[in-house]
Amino acid sequence: MRVLAVTLLPAILCACSVTLPVRGSVDTTGETFTGTATGRLDRSGTLTLVSSKGVTCRGDFVYVNSRQGNGTVVCDDKRAGPFDFNSTGSRGTGVARLGRDTAVFTFGD
Repeated sequence: MRVLAVTLLPAILCACSVTLPVRGSVDTTGETFTGTATGRLDRSGTLTLVSSKGVTCRGDFVYVNSRQGNGTVVCDDKRAGPFDFNSTGSRGTGVARLGRDTAVFTFGD
């Protein structure tokens, strides 16, 4: 029994994050993006996106309560801004400012 517990403990500890797909678009330009959001047990996470124009954007986020969070994203083309999201746990929606543009996104299955 002790061998089983020692064997399973690392597997349990490694399951401390979840990665979900992200899809979105910038209304004014028609630019679309896809990527991933990875959330950790400490209520923080990272966001990585690639746009239809080949621009990579990265950011960090935190949950401010069990259903809402916010963060900041920075893109290779120097666009940057804050984002907010609402989550049901396995999916959600959000809005981001990318420079002067507004992007809307969904995440999850």
